[in-house]
Amino acid sequence: MSEGLNASPLPEQRAKAAETFARLVEIMATLRDPESGCPWDLEQTFETIAPYTLEEAYEVAEAIRLGDRSALREELGDLLLQVVYHARMAEEEGSFDIGSVAEAINAKMIRRHPHVFGDATVKTAEEQTRAWEELKARERAGKAAKGPEPHSALDGVATALPALLRAQKIQARAARVGFDWRAAEDVVPKIEEELEEVREAVSTGNADRIEDEVGDLLFAVVNLARKLDIDAEGALRRATHKFESRFRAMEHTAGEGFSKLDLDAMEALWQQVKKQS
Repeated sequence: MSEGLNASPLPEQRAKAAETFARLVEIMATLRDPESGCPWDLEQTFETIAPYTLEEAYEVAEAIRLGDRSALREELGDLLLQVVYHARMAEEEGSFDIGSVAEAINAKMIRRHPHVFGDATVKTAEEQTRAWEELKARERAGKAAKGPEPHSALDGVATALPALLRAQKIQARAARVGFDWRAAEDVVPKIEEELEEVREAVSTGNADRIEDEVGDLLFAVVNLARKLDIDAEGALRRATHKFESRFRAMEHTAGEGFSKLDLDAMEALWQQVKKQS
Protein backbone atom coordinates (compact mmCIF):
# COMPACT_ATOMS: atom_id res chain seq x y z
CA MET A 1 0.00 0.00 0.00
CA SER A 2 1.23 3.50 -0.79
CA GLU A 3 2.35 5.61 2.15
CA GLY A 4 0.82 8.75 0.62
CA LEU A 5 -1.83 10.73 2.46
CA ASN A 6 -4.70 9.50 0.29
CA ALA A 7 -3.74 5.87 0.95
CA SER A 8 -4.08 6.16 4.73
CA PRO A 9 -7.38 4.99 6.22
CA LEU A 10 -9.52 7.97 7.22
CA PRO A 11 -10.04 6.82 10.85
CA GLU A 12 -6.27 6.54 11.16
CA GLN A 13 -5.81 10.09 9.90
CA ARG A 14 -8.36 11.38 12.40
CA ALA A 15 -6.71 9.55 15.28
CA LYS A 16 -3.32 10.99 14.34
CA ALA A 17 -4.79 14.48 14.04
CA ALA A 18 -6.45 14.18 17.45
CA GLU A 19 -3.18 13.01 18.99
CA THR A 20 -1.21 15.85 17.40
CA PHE A 21 -3.76 18.45 18.48
CA ALA A 22 -3.73 17.10 22.04
CA ARG A 23 0.05 17.51 22.01
CA LEU A 24 -0.34 21.17 21.02
CA VAL A 25 -2.74 21.72 23.92
CA GLU A 26 -0.19 20.12 26.26
CA ILE A 27 2.61 22.32 24.90
CA MET A 28 0.55 25.44 25.53
CA ALA A 29 -0.21 24.30 29.09
CA THR A 30 3.51 23.74 29.68
CA LEU A 31 4.39 27.19 28.35
CA ARG A 32 1.83 28.71 30.75
CA ASP A 33 2.91 26.65 33.77
CA PRO A 34 3.34 29.13 36.65
CA GLU A 35 6.49 27.45 37.93
CA SER A 36 8.33 26.16 34.86
CA GLY A 37 6.70 27.97 31.95
CA CYS A 38 8.04 30.63 29.62
CA PRO A 39 8.21 34.11 31.24
CA TRP A 40 6.93 35.81 28.07
CA ASP A 41 4.00 33.43 27.65
CA LEU A 42 3.07 33.79 31.32
CA GLU A 43 2.86 37.58 31.00
CA GLN A 44 0.40 37.50 28.13
CA THR A 45 -3.32 38.30 28.43
CA PHE A 46 -6.27 38.16 26.04
CA GLU A 47 -5.64 41.81 25.23
CA THR A 48 -1.93 41.43 24.47
CA ILE A 49 -2.42 38.30 22.38
CA ALA A 50 -5.34 39.66 20.33
CA PRO A 51 -3.11 41.67 17.92
CA TYR A 52 -1.11 38.52 17.17
CA THR A 53 -4.35 36.65 16.46
CA LEU A 54 -5.36 39.26 13.90
CA GLU A 55 -1.88 39.28 12.37
CA GLU A 56 -1.88 35.50 11.96
CA ALA A 57 -5.30 35.60 10.28
CA TYR A 58 -3.99 38.13 7.76
CA GLU A 59 -0.91 36.00 7.12
CA VAL A 60 -3.19 33.05 6.37
CA ALA A 61 -5.02 35.24 3.84
CA GLU A 62 -1.72 36.34 2.29
CA ALA A 63 -0.53 32.73 1.88
CA ILE A 64 -3.82 31.95 0.13
CA ARG A 65 -3.46 34.97 -2.14
CA LEU A 66 0.04 33.85 -3.13
CA GLY A 67 -1.09 30.26 -3.68
CA ASP A 68 1.71 29.08 -1.39
CA ARG A 69 0.44 25.87 0.21
CA SER A 70 3.60 25.34 2.28
CA ALA A 71 3.24 28.81 3.77
CA LEU A 72 -0.49 28.23 4.24
CA ARG A 73 0.16 25.10 6.30
CA GLU A 74 2.59 27.03 8.50
CA GLU A 75 0.33 30.06 8.90
CA LEU A 76 -2.69 27.89 9.72
CA GLY A 77 -0.57 26.32 12.47
CA ASP A 78 0.25 29.76 13.83
CA LEU A 79 -3.44 30.68 13.77
CA LEU A 80 -4.39 27.41 15.46
CA LEU A 81 -1.89 28.20 18.20
CA GLN A 82 -3.73 31.48 18.81
CA VAL A 83 -7.00 29.58 19.38
CA VAL A 84 -5.29 27.20 21.80
CA TYR A 85 -3.59 30.14 23.55
CA HIS A 86 -6.85 32.00 24.19
CA ALA A 87 -8.58 28.80 25.31
CA ARG A 88 -5.76 28.03 27.74
CA MET A 89 -5.99 31.46 29.36
CA ALA A 90 -9.76 31.06 29.63
CA GLU A 91 -9.30 27.65 31.25
CA GLU A 92 -6.91 29.16 33.80
CA GLU A 93 -9.52 31.71 34.85
CA GLY A 94 -12.29 29.09 34.91
CA SER A 95 -14.30 30.44 31.96
CA PHE A 96 -14.06 27.63 29.39
CA ASP A 97 -11.51 25.27 27.81
CA ILE A 98 -10.52 24.12 24.34
CA GLY A 99 -12.97 21.22 24.56
CA SER A 100 -15.94 23.54 25.08
CA VAL A 101 -14.69 25.71 22.19
CA ALA A 102 -14.82 22.66 19.92
CA GLU A 103 -18.20 21.60 21.32
CA ALA A 104 -19.66 25.04 20.62
CA ILE A 105 -18.52 25.16 17.00
CA ASN A 106 -19.61 21.53 16.44
CA ALA A 107 -23.09 22.35 17.67
CA LYS A 108 -23.23 25.52 15.58
CA MET A 109 -22.18 23.77 12.37
CA ILE A 110 -24.77 21.02 12.86
CA ARG A 111 -27.45 23.57 13.71
CA ARG A 112 -26.67 25.68 10.64
CA HIS A 113 -26.61 22.72 8.23
CA PRO A 114 -30.01 21.07 8.76
CA HIS A 115 -29.92 19.93 5.11
CA VAL A 116 -26.87 17.79 5.94
CA PHE A 117 -27.54 16.75 9.54
CA GLY A 118 -31.34 17.01 9.53
CA ASP A 119 -34.39 16.79 7.29
CA ALA A 120 -34.17 20.17 5.50
CA THR A 121 -33.54 20.36 1.75
CA VAL A 122 -31.13 22.75 0.05
CA LYS A 123 -30.44 22.41 -3.67
CA THR A 124 -27.99 25.24 -4.42
CA ALA A 125 -25.21 27.20 -2.75
CA GLU A 126 -27.37 30.32 -3.08
CA GLU A 127 -30.21 28.67 -1.16
CA GLN A 128 -27.75 27.61 1.53
CA THR A 129 -26.41 31.17 1.84
CA ARG A 130 -29.93 32.49 2.39
CA ALA A 131 -30.73 29.73 4.88
CA TRP A 132 -27.43 30.36 6.70
CA GLU A 133 -28.16 34.08 7.04
CA GLU A 134 -31.71 33.40 8.25
CA LEU A 135 -30.41 31.01 10.90
CA LYS A 136 -27.77 33.51 12.00
CA ALA A 137 -30.40 36.25 12.22
CA ARG A 138 -32.59 34.08 14.45
CA GLU A 139 -29.61 33.26 16.65
CA ARG A 140 -28.73 36.95 16.99
CA ALA A 141 -32.32 37.79 17.84
CA GLY A 142 -32.33 35.08 20.49
CA LYS A 143 -29.15 36.43 22.06
CA ALA A 144 -30.45 39.98 21.97
CA ALA A 145 -33.68 38.95 23.70
CA LYS A 146 -31.60 37.79 26.67
CA GLY A 147 -29.53 40.98 26.82
CA PRO A 148 -30.21 44.48 28.17
CA GLU A 149 -30.20 46.18 24.75
CA PRO A 150 -33.07 46.01 22.21
CA HIS A 151 -32.55 43.78 19.17
CA SER A 152 -31.17 45.44 16.02
CA ALA A 153 -30.60 44.17 12.50
CA LEU A 154 -27.03 45.40 12.97
CA ASP A 155 -26.30 43.16 15.97
CA GLY A 156 -23.27 40.90 15.82
CA VAL A 157 -20.98 42.90 13.51
CA ALA A 158 -17.71 42.98 15.43
CA THR A 159 -16.30 46.43 16.12
CA ALA A 160 -12.75 45.05 15.79
CA LEU A 161 -13.17 44.29 12.07
CA PRO A 162 -11.18 46.37 9.57
CA ALA A 163 -13.12 49.58 8.93
CA LEU A 164 -13.95 48.92 5.27
CA LEU A 165 -15.06 45.37 5.99
CA ARG A 166 -17.21 46.45 8.92
CA ALA A 167 -18.80 49.24 6.88
CA GLN A 168 -19.72 46.76 4.15
CA LYS A 169 -21.19 44.30 6.64
CA ILE A 170 -23.20 47.02 8.40
CA GLN A 171 -24.56 48.20 5.05
CA ALA A 172 -25.45 44.64 4.05
CA ARG A 173 -27.34 44.13 7.31
CA ALA A 174 -29.33 47.32 6.74
CA ALA A 175 -30.04 46.23 3.17
CA ARG A 176 -31.58 42.95 4.36
CA VAL A 177 -34.41 44.86 6.02
CA GLY A 178 -34.94 47.09 2.97
CA PHE A 179 -32.79 50.13 3.79
CA ASP A 180 -30.65 50.23 0.65
CA TRP A 181 -30.02 51.95 -2.66
CA ARG A 182 -32.09 50.56 -5.52
CA ALA A 183 -29.10 50.28 -7.86
CA ALA A 184 -25.36 50.93 -7.93
CA GLU A 185 -25.90 53.91 -10.23
CA ASP A 186 -27.87 55.63 -7.48
CA VAL A 187 -24.83 55.68 -5.21
CA VAL A 188 -22.65 57.70 -7.60
CA PRO A 189 -24.43 61.04 -6.99
CA LYS A 190 -24.07 60.42 -3.26
CA ILE A 191 -20.31 59.97 -3.70
CA GLU A 192 -20.16 63.23 -5.66
CA GLU A 193 -22.16 64.96 -2.93
CA GLU A 194 -19.84 63.65 -0.22
CA LEU A 195 -16.78 64.70 -2.23
CA GLU A 196 -18.12 68.23 -2.46
CA GLU A 197 -18.68 68.25 1.29
CA VAL A 198 -15.04 67.19 1.75
CA ARG A 199 -13.96 70.17 -0.37
CA GLU A 200 -16.09 72.49 1.75
CA ALA A 201 -14.70 71.03 4.97
CA VAL A 202 -11.12 71.41 3.73
CA SER A 203 -11.80 75.09 3.03
CA THR A 204 -12.74 75.61 6.70
CA GLY A 205 -9.55 74.06 8.01
CA ASN A 206 -11.57 72.31 10.75
CA ALA A 207 -9.79 68.98 11.31
CA ASP A 208 -12.77 67.26 13.00
CA ARG A 209 -15.14 68.27 10.22
CA ILE A 210 -12.66 67.17 7.54
CA GLU A 211 -12.28 63.76 9.18
CA ASP A 212 -16.04 63.42 9.46
CA GLU A 213 -16.63 64.24 5.80
CA VAL A 214 -13.80 62.02 4.56
CA GLY A 215 -15.39 59.20 6.58
CA ASP A 216 -18.75 59.85 4.90
CA LEU A 217 -17.04 59.76 1.50
CA LEU A 218 -15.37 56.43 2.25
CA PHE A 219 -18.65 55.00 3.54
CA ALA A 220 -20.39 56.02 0.30
CA VAL A 221 -17.63 54.43 -1.81
CA VAL A 222 -18.01 51.20 0.19
CA ASN A 223 -21.73 51.32 -0.61
CA LEU A 224 -20.92 51.51 -4.33
CA ALA A 225 -18.53 48.56 -4.04
CA ARG A 226 -21.17 46.51 -2.21
CA LYS A 227 -23.84 47.26 -4.82
CA LEU A 228 -21.39 46.14 -7.52
CA ASP A 229 -20.65 42.90 -5.59
CA ILE A 230 -17.06 44.03 -5.00
CA ASP A 231 -15.27 43.36 -1.73
CA ALA A 232 -14.18 46.86 -0.66
CA GLU A 233 -11.41 45.54 1.58
CA GLY A 234 -10.03 43.36 -1.20
CA ALA A 235 -10.33 46.14 -3.78
CA LEU A 236 -8.32 48.54 -1.63
CA ARG A 237 -5.75 45.87 -0.86
CA ARG A 238 -5.37 45.24 -4.60
CA ALA A 239 -5.01 48.96 -5.33
CA THR A 240 -2.43 49.32 -2.58
CA HIS A 241 -0.47 46.37 -3.95
CA LYS A 242 -0.56 47.93 -7.42
CA PHE A 243 0.68 51.27 -6.08
CA GLU A 244 3.45 49.54 -4.13
CA SER A 245 4.63 47.60 -7.20
CA ARG A 246 4.70 50.72 -9.35
CA PHE A 247 6.42 52.81 -6.70
CA ARG A 248 9.13 50.17 -6.26
CA ALA A 249 9.58 50.11 -10.04
CA MET A 250 10.05 53.89 -9.99
CA GLU A 251 12.71 53.55 -7.30
CA HIS A 252 14.45 50.82 -9.26
CA THR A 253 14.38 52.83 -12.49
CA ALA A 254 15.68 56.06 -10.96
CA GLY A 255 18.21 54.42 -8.67
CA GLU A 256 19.76 56.30 -5.76
CA GLY A 257 18.74 59.66 -7.20
CA PHE A 258 15.00 58.93 -6.89
CA SER A 259 14.42 60.98 -3.72
CA LYS A 260 16.16 63.99 -5.32
CA LEU A 261 13.73 64.16 -8.26
CA ASP A 262 11.17 66.96 -8.22
CA LEU A 263 7.45 66.15 -8.32
CA ASP A 264 7.14 66.68 -12.09
CA ALA A 265 9.98 64.25 -12.74
CA MET A 266 8.43 61.71 -10.37
CA GLU A 267 5.07 62.05 -12.12
CA ALA A 268 6.71 61.49 -15.51
CA LEU A 269 8.44 58.40 -14.12
CA TRP A 270 5.13 57.21 -12.65
CA GLN A 271 3.44 57.46 -16.05
CA GLN A 272 6.32 55.56 -17.64
CA VAL A 273 6.09 52.75 -15.10
CA LYS A 274 2.30 52.69 -15.33
CA LYS A 275 2.46 52.01 -19.09
CA GLN A 276 4.78 49.09 -18.47
CA SER A 277 2.58 47.45 -15.82
